[in-house]
Amino acid sequence: MGDSDILKLGQRVIAIGNALGEFQNTVTTGVVSGIGRNITASGGAQTEKLTEVIQTDAAINPGNSGGPLINLSGEVVGVNTAVSESAQLIGFAIPINQVKKVVDDVQEFGKVRRPFLGVRYSIITPSFALLNQLTVDYGILLTGGDSSEPAVVPGSPAAAASLKDGDIVLEIDGAKITSEQPLVDILRKYDPGDRVILKILSGGTESTVSVTLGEAQ
Repeated sequence: MGDSDILKLGQRVIAIGNALGEFQNTVTTGVVSGIGRNITASGGAQTEKLTEVIQTDAAINPGNSGGPLINLSGEVVGVNTAVSESAQLIGFAIPINQVKKVVDDVQEFGKVRRPFLGVRYSIITPSFALLNQLTVDYGILLTGGDSSEPAVVPGSPAAAASLKDGDIVLEIDGAKITSEQPLVDILRKYDPGDRVILKILSGGTESTVSVTLGEAQ
C-alpha cells in the first residue's frame, strides 16, 4: 500500500481493471491531474458525493471500478471509482488512505466508525454573512429548528464544550470551515475519541475550546 497523502500533480500512475466489464486486467497509464476533488457520482437512480478524490487522465472505463490505481513503485495509491461521461480522460479514484481507515475500522471494531460533534448549523458564505449581518464570512452558525431539533444536541461533545445556539464555529485544528471545506469533510479525517481544538465566535468574542469527538450512531 502506498501513501495517497504524498501524491503530486503530474506524478505517473497506472490504472488496472476490467474495462467495460469484458476485457480483464486492462492496464492504462497517465498522470495525477488533480488532488482533493469533490464530485457527485451517479449510478442508475443513485447519487453519491465523493470528497478528496484523485483525478487522473489514465483511461478509466465502465467496469474498472474497484481496480487499483498504482504508482511507479507498484504501490496502490487509490481505488478507481468514477469517470466523467461528458469528457475524455477524466477519471477519479478514492485515495488509498481513505480506504485504509475503513479497512482498519472494520478489522478492529467490526464496523466503520464516524466522529460526532453534535451540532445543527447553517454554512456561512459571503452572501449568507451579508444577509444576516455577520462579521465573518466563513464557518458554521449553530442554529436549530423547534425544541426537538436544538442547535446543540444534548449530551453531545458540543454540549460538553458549552457551545450554544448562535455561536459560530470558525475552525477545527486550524482548518477553516467553508462551503468548499465543510465540517463533515474535516471531521472525516478524525476518529471518535480524538481531541480537537475549535475556534469559535460567541457574543462577538473569539476563543478556542477543546472538544473530544464522540461516535456517530
